[in-house]
Amino acid sequence: MQRFVKTFAYVQKKQYLCSRFCKWRIRTNKYLYIVFLNILKSKIHRVQVTEANLEYVGSITIDEALMEAANICAGERVQVVDNTNGARLETYVIAGKRGSGCICINGAAAHLVKVGDTVIIMAYAMMTPDEAKTFKPDIVFPVNNKLVD
Repeated sequence: MQRFVKTFAYVQKKQYLCSRFCKWRIRTNKYLYIVFLNILKSKIHRVQVTEANLEYVGSITIDEALMEAANICAGERVQVVDNTNGARLETYVIAGKRGSGCICINGAAAHLVKVGDTVIIMAYAMMTPDEAKTFKPDIVFPVNNKLVD
């Protein structure tokens, strides 16, 4: 009985650790591991923060034209890196007015990033190593927070 309990506990532990990224192979009672890599999907490089709104609930507001060019969706999680002071934060995106050049840091993140700071905005996607080898991220280099043709 004790051996059964140890084996069951081991299987439960393995199932818990691997439940998200593994598939269970029923016939052989072994795990089939599927590896995912977190790869850069989109990047808006070196834009100026135009507004910092401390009283807002949270997030970052980005010009809709920049979002579309970089393939970033509203509500998507992004990483914001401040080139001016080195701060890094993660938040979600809200679409701003198209063509306005708006980059607005909202909520508590406004303590880390100030108006006029230069930031890089990055989004990531999970993919298999085979997909990652051929994937090309969408990188946008705006001038004065506007797209250049």
